[in-house]
Formats: sequence, C-alpha cells, structure tokens
Amino acid sequence: MLVVDDSAVIRQLITVNLELEGLEVEQCDDGVEALDRIGTWRPDVVTLDVMMPRLGGFEVVERLRSDPVTAAIPVVMVTGRAAAADLARGDELGVEAYLVKPFEPTELVATVLRLLPDGAS
Repeated sequence: MLVVDDSAVIRQLITVNLELEGLEVEQCDDGVEALDRIGTWRPDVVTLDVMMPRLGGFEVVERLRSDPVTAAIPVVMVTGRAAAADLARGDELGVEAYLVKPFEPTELVATVLRLLPDGAS
C-alpha cells in the first residue's frame, strides 16, 4: 500500500487508518518520489492526491497506466478537487475510486480493502 500526498497530516491520517486494518503502508510526498518508489516495489493499491509539487496525481496515473508492469495497480484519488472535470479525468484515466477531502476514514479503508487483491495485506 502506497500513500502519496504532499500534506504530512493527510498522509499520516490515511496511514494510521490503514495500518489499523493490518496493512503495510509506505508514504511519498509527491508524484516523482512515488514513481521512483513504484519502480522498485509494487504496491497492492496507491492513494494519490491530485495537486502535488513536481508531479501531480493525474500525471502519475497516466504514467502508471502507460507501463504494462504498473498498469493494473489500483489507484484511489484522495483530493480536494471535486469539479466534474476532475472526476471525469479520473474516470478517463481508469482510476478505481475518487474520494473528496475531507473524506470519511471508514470510507477510505473500505475502498482500499475492496481493491486489494485476494490475500494481500
């Protein structure tokens, strides 16, 4: 499980809630760092913010989807961007779920658990 957000508070909130479910969580604070990390380790699910320095969430998803090795990694967008165009862009890119901040932690956990491959943690 990889949590990517430029806000340390949001990263920690997501991480704590997922770890309480027994998941192993790693964190990155921007898209460039996330792609580097995914290059050496394949997370079961990625949560991504849209607005981040250096490389935003939509661009990260585009790169993941364009690589056959990472194309199937489920992505949950967790963002304050809730305009119809943002939701449409996420859908167009094949994002599995789109949660708007402020999100309900129980909804985030349920979404991630639903996207995990059978037997993954």
